[in-house]
Amino acid sequence: MGICTVHGNQLSTGTTTGVPFFTLRFYSTLIFPSFHWVRHGDCGRCCINGRPIQPSDLEILEQIHSDVFPIRYESEFFQNVVNGRDIVSWAAVDRSRSNGLSDELIGFVTARIVKAKDSEIADLVRYDSSKGDQTLVYILTLGVVDAYRNLGIASALIHEVIKYASSIPVCRAVYLHVISYNNPAIHLYKKMSFKCVRRLHGFYLINGQHYDSYLFVYYVNGSRSPCSPLVLVTFIFTCMKTGLKSMAAKLRKNEEKTVKWPKCKEARGLIPIQNKRMIKTECSGCEYV
Repeated sequence: MGICTVHGNQLSTGTTTGVPFFTLRFYSTLIFPSFHWVRHGDCGRCCINGRPIQPSDLEILEQIHSDVFPIRYESEFFQNVVNGRDIVSWAAVDRSRSNGLSDELIGFVTARIVKAKDSEIADLVRYDSSKGDQTLVYILTLGVVDAYRNLGIASALIHEVIKYASSIPVCRAVYLHVISYNNPAIHLYKKMSFKCVRRLHGFYLINGQHYDSYLFVYYVNGSRSPCSPLVLVTFIFTCMKTGLKSMAAKLRKNEEKTVKWPKCKEARGLIPIQNKRMIKTECSGCEYV
């Protein structure tokens, strides 16, 4: 997945054609009432809005995918995205752009709803076979054009996916794959509380070369990861270690009870417990510890 590292932002939401709208308000110099902020960078002054991806976005969507990703996607994929065929999507646009570009995509995220029982992470979401309608949201692609990176756009798009998944009562998690060398993406997902649950060796084949993938999961609606074998082994080892320490402490305590040494205030010396009776008669200032 080709994405960038991002920073803080705020969100305001609404709804259009079933897909939420959102507006980013950047932490910078305020130039208009509370809805618009200035962000100085490669894009100059930005006013970022979100909207659904639509058929008119087809050409620019294909172009950004080609620029951002090392993987080539079939034309059918893009047709499904812009027409909403089994794929949900959100787009980011900069309303401050001139020359008729104020509605042109500068970022996007695409995702698909899948059945939990048919997914590769069914064992990681505590799938309940008695509830066959449990689902997951799988993030397919996420990208932002170069001039608009590091503005919080990618994190805002991910936030929309999480919010969408959380609104589906039977949805258990959002998940995705990240190629192993994409450190900005890995950092971003960890920052947004995704859990890296697996490393898949040779998952990607790019230009004849295999690359590993990390599998990230974000649990929603009260779902959580079951104990992995590693967690279970660690727990057992900790219990055994604690038990051994407790046993050793009891043995030391029993050894101390066998021979006690009373402390005499006057003599300031230690005398074996066997002489307890003699001590009481000869030195009334002794106490026992």
